[in-house]
Amino acid sequence: MGRVLADASLVKPSPERWARKVAATSEAWHADRVIAEANQGGAMVGSVLSATGIAMPVRLVHASRGKSARAEPVAALYEAGRVRHLGTFPVLEDEMCGLIAGGGYQGPGRSPDRADALVWALTELMLNKRAEPRVRRLG
Repeated sequence: MGRVLADASLVKPSPERWARKVAATSEAWHADRVIAEANQGGAMVGSVLSATGIAMPVRLVHASRGKSARAEPVAALYEAGRVRHLGTFPVLEDEMCGLIAGGGYQGPGRSPDRADALVWALTELMLNKRAEPRVRRLG
């Protein structure tokens, strides 16, 4: 079960301000990494965090499809009841409602950046299968 605990988005922050927000949010929720979109300045994320004295692993993801297409597997998690919001996040939720399956974005603002960040996070946590180390018996 996935739980959305907060929307820690900032509006037009300076690099130092968003780095401090990342640090505070990751500390508050005991995060073990930051997810950043590589084709939207992802390499810069690690540099800015380091420059502000924040040691946080950064995992770069690559957008090869549009935001609406990326959101479809996460929308299926919501439909199956596998994701819940622990609180209300009206700006985020308005953006989520504006993502149209197979058709783009028709919500508030130019781009659903908060919703896209949520999609990347839930994809990383719930949809990306990582091999777990294990011991198996031979013979």
